[in-house]
Amino acid sequence: MRLSLGFALPSTLPSTSSSTHSTLRCCTLTQLINLNRKSIENQPLKKWERLLDPVDIEPIPSWFPAPARRPVKLGNRWMEYQGVRNWEGMLDPLDDNLREEILRYGHFVEAAYKSFDFDPSSPAYATCRFPKSTLLERSGLPETGYRLTKHLRATSGIQLPRWIEKAPSWVATQSSWIGYVAVCHDKDEITRLGRRDVVIAFRGTATCLEWLENLRATLGHLPNIDSDKSPKGHGPMVESGFWSLYTSGTTMGLSLQDMVREEIKRLLQSYGDEPLSLTITGHSLGAALAILSAYDIKTTFKCAPLVTVISFGGPRVGNRSFRQHLEKQGTKVLRIVNSDDLITKVPGFVIDGDNEVANNKDVNVSSLPGWIQKRVEETQLAYAEVGRELKLSSKDSPYLNSINVASCHELKTYLHLVNGFVSSSCPFRATAKRLLSNHSR
Repeated sequence: MRLSLGFALPSTLPSTSSSTHSTLRCCTLTQLINLNRKSIENQPLKKWERLLDPVDIEPIPSWFPAPARRPVKLGNRWMEYQGVRNWEGMLDPLDDNLREEILRYGHFVEAAYKSFDFDPSSPAYATCRFPKSTLLERSGLPETGYRLTKHLRATSGIQLPRWIEKAPSWVATQSSWIGYVAVCHDKDEITRLGRRDVVIAFRGTATCLEWLENLRATLGHLPNIDSDKSPKGHGPMVESGFWSLYTSGTTMGLSLQDMVREEIKRLLQSYGDEPLSLTITGHSLGAALAILSAYDIKTTFKCAPLVTVISFGGPRVGNRSFRQHLEKQGTKVLRIVNSDDLITKVPGFVIDGDNEVANNKDVNVSSLPGWIQKRVEETQLAYAEVGRELKLSSKDSPYLNSINVASCHELKTYLHLVNGFVSSSCPFRATAKRLLSNHSR
């Protein structure tokens, strides 16, 4: 399915006054058309038509402006953009530099999708289509300043019945390529970022067994956790299927957990004496794996640098005690959420009375009597949201013609909404560009 979100723009605009330009940041499409109608009346139609791409274009003014921003030097403020202060004052309105950083990490997730072989008839199904040396370039990111250092695979722990051997091989694909690790090596980019950055990027659900793991929604206790309990008597717990994909391995290959630990250990030994950040990003299932990876890295490496998660359209991952452990260890999580995306509202129920997201319209039981909350917790379906939330909505965009369960969850929709969001009082800026990717599930 293809959702048209892209359009070409002219490099110059009809002349407008400075007061007009100040208005362009936040106004509706209709207001913008009326505002500039006189300025384009005498423009030859063909002059503007030839600047448009007829394949992905939808009827909009050809002079419609797009932001022309160069990458900003973060310098000494890089830790603020990585969430050291929990992005206070940066989300509403959305800081322009933070917007660019969120989009930049979103493109790393796009690269993971574009590099995955989705064709079940292919002998290379569920593997990476590109080698490390050219993956970023061949997936549309030629000049990131990053270099791939590790391919990552996830393995399902589901025990399959013997009769499954008679089914097509793609049905029982147990281990699949899930993402990669990349390190910033370009000196100019390191200077711009204010540190050397390590990115771990995960794609979303793709194989049959990954879908089955997603459905294992009950919470399970994390191993090797000390016996101290939360006030309500429950230690940290996470969704069983996500943890299975993160920790399961085969006789022929390591688990995703072991691969992440092995690579982070190597990178810390190589770059641990310089300013360093670990940024873990993912979409959907990949967002859940990003949070589990961040938790595991901070638990395993006591001297780990600042670890930040940028998640897109992620489901819930763990209970309140798990969230408290994340906060205690200093893991920073920024969840990009489309309020029209069903996946961000599952699994389970929210018992989260001390968290800002408990007051939204999602299913939560924090206001119910204690005995009901206790019964819900006993079902092992009592989840808690983690980190800070940047809430967006497909309904705020004038460019999304189709708003349904699938389109609201697609990564390209998330990138489009991030690009357009201004603030809760001005949800979509008129100068937003529409982002198009055919591989962003």
